[in-house]
Amino acid sequence: MSSEYWFMFPLAMMIATIAMASGISGATFLAPLFILALSLPPEIAIGTGLITQVFGFASGVTAYARQGLIDYKLSRSLMVVSVPAAVLGTSLGGYVSPDLLRGLLGLGLIAIALSFLRSPDQARVPMSAEGDGDGTSITTREGEVVRYEAASPAGCAAVGGIGGLLIGMISTGQGELNGYYLLRRCSLPPRVAVASNVFAVAVTSLVASVGHFMRFVQTGGQTLDVVINLTIFTVPGVIIGGQLGPLISSRVSQSQLEKSMAALFGIVAILMLLF
Repeated sequence: MSSEYWFMFPLAMMIATIAMASGISGATFLAPLFILALSLPPEIAIGTGLITQVFGFASGVTAYARQGLIDYKLSRSLMVVSVPAAVLGTSLGGYVSPDLLRGLLGLGLIAIALSFLRSPDQARVPMSAEGDGDGTSITTREGEVVRYEAASPAGCAAVGGIGGLLIGMISTGQGELNGYYLLRRCSLPPRVAVASNVFAVAVTSLVASVGHFMRFVQTGGQTLDVVINLTIFTVPGVIIGGQLGPLISSRVSQSQLEKSMAALFGIVAILMLLF
């Protein structure tokens, strides 16, 4: 083992904090960082970013579960399709050229940035604790009852399938796609949308990461050494960040966070496509 990538510990902690506060995939930041800053091949960067993300999202799930904010039924409706789609995406990723993977990741980041800049649909408003109707309700740890309209099964299937395929191939896309769907199309309360999204992405990422890890083990040699030397610093960082993100999510404006991420993703996407 080497301490060459020691600086990834604080960076991973910061990335996981942002990811858990917003519900986006941590690998959205990690994979481009590995490619641009560490000059890693796209297939190694994508797989390592996904493996790291699993630990960060698992940490975030425990934090959101303690707060009582996860809609497990909604998360399951996403995972029923996203998990098998992720397995397919991981298999396909092994046959795609590194340059194409890099291009797909760059284009995906542009799409994510544009989705964050779009204005939310004001026609639908989530139900509050005093709302009427046959919506879903959950009770937080503080005893607050949150009522809202749950997403449609058909919509969850479509979003889950596309998101799972993307996360298997390029390690990112599911969290952003789910978040856009739950927040913008379904108008769920932000904290419930983020928490439920984190749970769905955590399980899907775990399944997808197994395929990448097995590929690294089979390759062995320097590839496996790089993955191990990276993850010994990134994994502890994202575990800590996974606990900090849910605390920050209740204190930061969602709109400000989304606009900042849109600008960041746009810059990274341009760098990915040009260099």
